[in-house]
Amino acid sequence: MSINAEVVKNNNENNLAILRRFTKRVQGAGVLPRVRSLRYATRKLSPYVKQKKTLKAIAKREHVQEQIKLGKLVDASRGRK
Repeated sequence: MSINAEVVKNNNENNLAILRRFTKRVQGAGVLPRVRSLRYATRKLSPYVKQKKTLKAIAKREHVQEQIKLGKLVDASRGRK
């Protein structure tokens, strides 16, 4: 992904005008939104990490169910009466 925004200086143009024209060209090309969307992109989890995460969630779920059966936690799915 390389989009070049090139601006050439005209004879009677000062640096601020060139900078302004360059900024307009970059905004028109849509470069900044694309780069900002990639800024916080996360990579895919490896199969091993996925499996570990799933097993940890299952273990936690079993622990919560055990605590509910022992009466140490209130079952949120039943609602309050």
